[in-house]
Amino acid sequence: MADRYRTVLLFGAPGAGKGTQGKMLGAVPGFHHFSTGDMFRNLDPASELGQTFLAYSTRGELVPDEITVRLWRACVHQCAHEGGYRPERDLLILDGIPRNVRQTELMDEHIDVLGIIVLAAQDPEQMVRRLHGRAAKEGRPDDGAEDVIRRRLQIYAAETEPVLAHYPKALVHRADAIGTPARILHRVLGILAPIQEAYFPNALA
Repeated sequence: MADRYRTVLLFGAPGAGKGTQGKMLGAVPGFHHFSTGDMFRNLDPASELGQTFLAYSTRGELVPDEITVRLWRACVHQCAHEGGYRPERDLLILDGIPRNVRQTELMDEHIDVLGIIVLAAQDPEQMVRRLHGRAAKEGRPDDGAEDVIRRRLQIYAAETEPVLAHYPKALVHRADAIGTPARILHRVLGILAPIQEAYFPNALA
């Protein structure tokens, strides 16, 4: 479909710095970073979708996939209408959606996935050490227990791999998440720049 948003999906294991990278990418001309976490946090509680979200969240339930995708569509459309996101010039960087296979199926008609970036440590033990150190620094010793960390990483992998399998393997790019934010951004841009140049040659014209 010609009217699908040209998109790159951003995935990251716990502690990989996905949120940091997303914000940095959003400041680079030609990219529009969209975080579903921010989307839910910024919902107008008086709106219809806001009321629907609150109805589920106050019960401690996950928002159904169909409603999540409908909300995402409305927010992206609003961003485009207000000019913050320019689909004809900006590559959409999606962070936090799709989270499962059902969401990938629902979103296929709305996005043209040009690439997928997975932030993860080449050596998983480095990620364990990073999360352990972060928990200690933030005063959350329970989150720093090694068995808890390994379980979080296992859950992430189990949830993410079926989503990645939905797309052609050639679209999936893995970027080492160990290093300074600037170094990691350099790796990510090395993946994104060719995509931007191929599909948005006049992005900065």
